[in-house]
Amino acid sequence: MSTYANLPAPSPEQGLNRYMQEIRKFPLLEPEEEYMLAKRWVDHQDSTAAHKMVTSHLRLAAKIAMGYRGYGLPQAEVISEANVGLMQAVKRFDPEKGFRLATYAMWWIRASIQEYILRSWSLVKLGTTSAQKKLFFNLRKAKAKLGALEEGDLRPENVAKIANDLNVTEAEVISMNRRLSGGDASLNVTVGSDGEGSTQWQDWLEDEDSDQAGDYAEKDELDTRRDMMMQAMAVLNDREKDVLIQRRLNDVPVTLEELSETYSVSRERIRQIEVRAFEKLQDKMRELAREKGMVIPA
Repeated sequence: MSTYANLPAPSPEQGLNRYMQEIRKFPLLEPEEEYMLAKRWVDHQDSTAAHKMVTSHLRLAAKIAMGYRGYGLPQAEVISEANVGLMQAVKRFDPEKGFRLATYAMWWIRASIQEYILRSWSLVKLGTTSAQKKLFFNLRKAKAKLGALEEGDLRPENVAKIANDLNVTEAEVISMNRRLSGGDASLNVTVGSDGEGSTQWQDWLEDEDSDQAGDYAEKDELDTRRDMMMQAMAVLNDREKDVLIQRRLNDVPVTLEELSETYSVSRERIRQIEVRAFEKLQDKMRELAREKGMVIPA
């Protein structure tokens, strides 16, 4: 998608104030217009339609990006990563699913920002533990609950509490806190005036209901469950595996009739194989989940 080359780009030279003013010029889309644009992109790869969907959601990307302040990274780069996530969302958006692009795009935007942050912080790499990554995104919230948002080192009792709650060592809490301390800009800095009164940075902040730490934990859990499913598939023979994939995991399930012709058995026999394979997969996944201290719903 060549849309990104035609987007306004935040930069230190340009200034974020000017960028925020520019993206507010793009109109928001009504549901019907959004649907038609998405159909044009899906059916005809219409780059003009894709560009309009992206630009109409640049404010959403910037707002979410502002929720990731305080990691010591250039805000312009964080917003640029948010825009990359937005473009990925537009590229994959299916208007027939029945929900708005903004709802779908939020996950892609956050995921893109979080991956950028993790790549940029030498302490928190993909090679470190899941607990350390969660500490990275949870520490500020944990400090707020304890009323310990002041600059400087944490008190020993707060370090112990956070380490216990987040399942990391006290040394990791101390080290992460020192890296994350400082660097915040004022939320009351004026972005500019558009005739409707001055806008401040805090007006662009992410909704308080959103939770980047929770989003990362959820993504981490989904990745774990996906890995477990791949391990669990090993208990199935080739026919069971193929039937289960064709019937349960494909975007468009293959019919019992088609599989019965493929394997030269009755449709009822295919149904029995599918049910049995699914039960075996569930049993194995529950076994793996118990080993990891997780719970797989019945």
